Amino acid sequence: MNYTYNFTAGFCHLMILLLPVIFLCTGCGKKEATYFNPDTDPYIRESDRIDFDISTLNAIPDNPNPTLSVPTYITKVKDTYFIVDCYHNQVIYNENLTDPLYEWRIMASGLGMPHTLASDGFVYLIDDTENNRVLVMEEGVNENGQSVFLPTQEFTEIGDRPHYIVYDEKTKTFYVWSSESGEMYLLRRPADDTGLYLTEVRSIPSLNGVYVRSFTIEDDTIYFVSGNSSIIEAELDTFKVRKEYPVPDSMSGMVQLTFIRDYCYLTISTDATGNQEYATMIRARKLSDLAKGSYEDVYASFVGGGTPYYISRIDDTYYLTEHRLPGHSIWSFQVNDKNEITNVTTIY
Repeated sequence: MNYTYNFTAGFCHLMILLLPVIFLCTGCGKKEATYFNPDTDPYIRESDRIDFDISTLNAIPDNPNPTLSVPTYITKVKDTYFIVDCYHNQVIYNENLTDPLYEWRIMASGLGMPHTLASDGFVYLIDDTENNRVLVMEEGVNENGQSVFLPTQEFTEIGDRPHYIVYDEKTKTFYVWSSESGEMYLLRRPADDTGLYLTEVRSIPSLNGVYVRSFTIEDDTIYFVSGNSSIIEAELDTFKVRKEYPVPDSMSGMVQLTFIRDYCYLTISTDATGNQEYATMIRARKLSDLAKGSYEDVYASFVGGGTPYYISRIDDTYYLTEHRLPGHSIWSFQVNDKNEITNVTTIY
């Protein structure tokens, strides 16, 4: 009887001593990112607020264009599709991909050749490329009870032609790439506020003065398709360069790197001299295969002859924007478990 009592008491005492260690160990491993706190976290500057009269959106403007002019990006946020119509200097939106373009509505117009839109579900960021600005929009309701998008904030003097924006949920950060200065602008917001803050500017010095159209975040790694005829792999949290993968001059004008199943896909706009006749879409098993010429040209799956641009993923389907090919501005496609490109369809 005494033995049982002593063992139990000793065990309970041991557990009390170990509890702090157990709880500490549950937090071991990579630290989970938290929302930005302007009271405790450093930042460079906060956004400039825009005073906008929502009553001007009681009649939502329809898209006046029956076709797209160099669309660069398509994405879906919640139940709404967005197309960045670059050469029409606008972003349009709609609830489906079957309505004709003239039935889509205008989210933002009068922009300077925008390229991408990114959202965390609360704020929507658009790169106003030629104006070196990031426009921030939020969803509201007009007097007719319709959902509308209104400009609420902006960041001016964002590098040299900001060209690509990604929201990374793991770090709760918007990454905004300045396409010709080799700089990345990090924008964050508090958990209970839509107000954004510029918290950091990172750089890849070798890309300063080089036209770089995009980047790709994969776990804790970031990749840059470089106009220096190489792909740069760096640490996401420091931008310290880990590796550099050379590519042939024929694919120097890369647009985007996308990892799909077992392959690395590259869309290419020009060769090293800027010749768009080299525009194509290729894939390789590994990035190191590119310099060896061990890659496959898959642009024939999309007719070919145009200039493929950005690839985005919505649910289980990929979307490719393209220009120089009338009637084929946006494609959808899938890749099955055998790495076969299937269900290739022209959307617009």
